[in-house]
Amino acid sequence: MRFLPLAAASAIGLSVLLSGCSTVDKAQACIEANKVIAETGAKISGLVNDPKAMEKALNDGAAKLEDAADTAGNTTLNEALQNLAASLKKLEVSDPNEAVDAAQKVATDTAKAIKTTAEECT
Repeated sequence: MRFLPLAAASAIGLSVLLSGCSTVDKAQACIEANKVIAETGAKISGLVNDPKAMEKALNDGAAKLEDAADTAGNTTLNEALQNLAASLKKLEVSDPNEAVDAAQKVATDTAKAIKTTAEECT
């Protein structure tokens, strides 16, 4: 499956985040940021054959990312989460072709967000 690299990146990102954060507050922010990013990406990638459900997942994911950004307490993490949320909000999915394109965009943007959080949390 072409979304397997997203799962692998999420797992790697989580291990980096768990081992690299220097303070308890920052560590918690790192864990939460990576968790929300990974959950959102995984949920959306699994809905390629259901454009209506994907549209809802995009909106729900953006809201969760914004909530996590509000509590991150770290400018870089906040920006990574907000940028991913903004990207999700821009995607429109009304047919299967758009769903495939959206899933690919989400995978790319999620990988960028995971990289940013990993760099911030090391």
